[in-house]
Amino acid sequence: MTCMNPRGHGAFRAFAHPTGSAFVIVVAATIAAQVAALAQGLDVKRYNPSEWTKGRFSEVVTVTGAGKTIYLAGVGAEEENAPAGASAPIRHLGNPYEQCRYAYDKIKRLLATHGASLADAVKQVVYVTDVRFQAEVAKCRREAYGDGPIPANTFLVINALAIPGMLLEIDVTVVVGSK
Repeated sequence: MTCMNPRGHGAFRAFAHPTGSAFVIVVAATIAAQVAALAQGLDVKRYNPSEWTKGRFSEVVTVTGAGKTIYLAGVGAEEENAPAGASAPIRHLGNPYEQCRYAYDKIKRLLATHGASLADAVKQVVYVTDVRFQAEVAKCRREAYGDGPIPANTFLVINALAIPGMLLEIDVTVVVGSK
C-alpha cells in the first residue's frame, strides 16, 4: 500500500513484510479463500506484481462468475443507535485504534446480514484524518481480517470526515457467489 504524506508528496510504506510462519499463514489463508470462492461458483484471483506488497495486501483482485456485489458506505465509529435525523455521536473520541475496532465490528455485522464476511472483501478504502494513525489502523485491520486474505486496499489521509470527532472511515466492497 502506498499513501501520500500530508503535503501530497512521496510514498509511505504502511505494513511490515511478513516473514517465516506469517508468510505460510498468508498463503494458507489465500488458498482457503480461493477454495471457498470456487465452492460459490466464483473465480477470485489476487495479484501482487510488486514484491513489497506480497503478504501486505492484494494490489489487484479479479472476480469472475455469477455472484452478488455488496458495497458498504463508509463505516466509522458513529453510534449505531442514535436517533434518526441528526448526526450520530462518535464513540471512542480521540482513539483511532478503538474507532477502527468498532468500525470493523459494524462492518462484520453488516456483511453477515447479507450472507458475507470480510473473507469475501475484494476492495477496501480507509480514510484517516492523520497519517500518524496508520500503525494503529494497520494493527486493527490485521486483527479484523485475521488469517484471511486482505483485499485490494487504499489508505487515504484527508482533512476531515463527515462528523466531528471521526478519526477514520472504512468502505468495503464484497463479492459473494449466487446461491
